[in-house]
Amino acid sequence: MAVEANLPTIGLVTVTGLIDSINPCAIGVLILLCSVFLSMRSRRDLLIYGSIYILAIYVTYISAGLGLIYFLNTIPIAISEYISIAVGTIIIVGGLIEIKDYFWYGQGISLAISPDRAKQIHEMTRKVTLPGVILLGAFVAAVELPCTGGPYLAILLVLSQNFDMTAAIMLIWYNILFISPLVVILGLVYTGTKLQAIKKWKMRNRTTMRLGIGVLLIFLGWLLILIANGTINLA
Repeated sequence: MAVEANLPTIGLVTVTGLIDSINPCAIGVLILLCSVFLSMRSRRDLLIYGSIYILAIYVTYISAGLGLIYFLNTIPIAISEYISIAVGTIIIVGGLIEIKDYFWYGQGISLAISPDRAKQIHEMTRKVTLPGVILLGAFVAAVELPCTGGPYLAILLVLSQNFDMTAAIMLIWYNILFISPLVVILGLVYTGTKLQAIKKWKMRNRTTMRLGIGVLLIFLGWLLILIANGTINLA
């Protein structure tokens, strides 16, 4: 018997967006970018270019989300159900990998950015021109999708079931939440918080971040499968 539900609720979107936002990838790059600016430029430049970097991530993520929703809406319902089941299974596997990193961080397979990509990002942080910072934000958003895109993809699949103005607002809200830690970190650095303290916080909590994301991924993956097989129906 199917369960009728009005999904996703604002609570689900909010919780998912907040947990997805605490990801080591974008935060680590912002910390690196801040360190470069503090050694080479003024705090005013730090605020301007840091804001542009965050805005570039936001625009890239929301553009990708709209593109995926449009693509999903062009797929026949019969096929989209199988896609949802496949994606839900992949997301659950991703969640198990994230939970593994809570106990054995850095050992075996991981959803972190590859060393080659990390090196490429490090080189790009040295290009502190306006176009360089915009490109950096877009590039980081693109390459971090494998390690942070699971929750986003799950929400996009659910939103695409009935994409209307309310769903569009939820998509905007989700992406605002996603960049909120970056805004907070930039504000802290601009007002004088030591970067070393932020780095220590990131290192101290990186495994907890992985655990939170892992649990969320398993929940969202299972939710997608339940929706796809008709156990839960979107009202």
